[in-house]
Amino acid sequence: MSHAAQRPDAPVRAAGDAAPPRGPRAVSEAGDFAASVEERKFVCLLDDGCLLIADGHEMNPFVLSYRARLDRMGRPYRPTPATLMQVREAYRQNAAGGGERLDHTVMQVLAKELIGRACRERASDIHIRVRRFSTEVYFRIHNELMRVNEHTREHGERLLATLYGAMTTVSDNSYRPSERQDASIGDRDKLPDDLYGVRIATTPTNEGSLMVLRLLYNDAGDATDLAALGFAPEHVAAFRALRAQPHGMNIISGPTGSGKSTTLQRMLAAQIDESRGSLHVITVEDPIEYPIDGAVQTPVANAPTEDARALAFAAAITNAMRLDPDTIMIGEVRDRASGQTALRASMTGHQVWTTVHANSALAIADRLIDLGLHARMVTDHTVISGLISQRLVKLLCPHCKLRLVDHPDRIEPGLFARLRLALDSRMHDVCIAGDGCEHCRTVGTIGRTVVAEVILPDARLFEFLRDGDKVGALEYWTTTRGGMTLGDHALRKVAAGLVDPRGVERVVGTLAPVAGEARQQLSLVGFSYGT
Repeated sequence: MSHAAQRPDAPVRAAGDAAPPRGPRAVSEAGDFAASVEERKFVCLLDDGCLLIADGHEMNPFVLSYRARLDRMGRPYRPTPATLMQVREAYRQNAAGGGERLDHTVMQVLAKELIGRACRERASDIHIRVRRFSTEVYFRIHNELMRVNEHTREHGERLLATLYGAMTTVSDNSYRPSERQDASIGDRDKLPDDLYGVRIATTPTNEGSLMVLRLLYNDAGDATDLAALGFAPEHVAAFRALRAQPHGMNIISGPTGSGKSTTLQRMLAAQIDESRGSLHVITVEDPIEYPIDGAVQTPVANAPTEDARALAFAAAITNAMRLDPDTIMIGEVRDRASGQTALRASMTGHQVWTTVHANSALAIADRLIDLGLHARMVTDHTVISGLISQRLVKLLCPHCKLRLVDHPDRIEPGLFARLRLALDSRMHDVCIAGDGCEHCRTVGTIGRTVVAEVILPDARLFEFLRDGDKVGALEYWTTTRGGMTLGDHALRKVAAGLVDPRGVERVVGTLAPVAGEARQQLSLVGFSYGT
């Protein structure tokens, strides 16, 4: 990359001079190389590779930040001294030539570039916030939002209208900023090769609009290895036992973005692989999130209202039961209708896999009851065969992580005390995130890993839950049945130096073992186990 300072071949004219009929155009106002509002005061990147930098501002933090971003993206440029007036004039000429008044085709190109960049950075979501005077673009990477671009409000409004109106497959693709809307992008010609689809949700805000795009990757379509996701050997064995059962409902819980869909995908892929294709696996999804080789995947038709969607979803499950399935996967139980139909499928000899939003495996029954299902039905071990809860936590970069015993001052004293009590002699391998390096792009982490709890319930466990004794159910499962809680699994990974205990506590709660005596001791150092 050439960084030698030089004047552009065609100098930028001062304000008031006539602009040449043809010449370099600013590309730092929109698209992949867009500069923030503050950065645009001092720099302007032209499409001929010239980077105008205001005289005297070469070491300005905004200039350095923008240059560093171009370097990371591999965009060649030529640093070129200019006056502040020339920088402003470059953007003014761009606007005069229609820089922000881009036609629909060009805006589609910018939208594809945005999705492509997010895909290259392995973002799970794109957030586009149209505010009063500007538009901010964020990527969610490893569960953290990172601001990547800033544009004008007009640019954001056009971008949202293009994404919804020209790229989605919804029947009514009229973008209405004052309404909440949902859609998806499924046309492969509009997506990078690594994406199977994009889910879109919009909402009006007090300042403008918000659009969130969930990126659905297709690089695990035939993967069957649950251990590679981070599940423990005990979990893998439990999943294998659940796959072998002829019937029963298996429910995976966790918040949005906790990897539930990926776990479902790998579970079904493993089941199909183990049966050598002899099982008939049908999915009912709204929408289809990931391709599953060997499964018959059925989407639920778009519905105009939530009530209509619920009825359509329940009808799709009923229809799937008539198609001679061995296994039915239901994307999510969101309401009473889908829950009742899923239970009926389990009771009529089918194996059922689905997801719900619940805080723990033992809280799944309460969640189903909240949706209107009968308590005795959701606490019957002949109907409900598997209760799973999972989260995703960040994996430490092995090249720059720090041993906690060498840096005890970097964590809160209460957490250090809890770790000592829980891990004792295993403390020497505990690590925390370092300051980042070239291997992790200076963030200190290299991905995410699953922490989970997998319960194969029996009559006694459900008896505790029917009696409202969650503490008793927890003690029975962990002590009598030898179960491993989310916290136990997380502690195992903390002890191995794989994850930062600070980040783990933000995701799964306070780290500590759950045995009765240990729980009493931990209460002295600020621990409480939520049931």
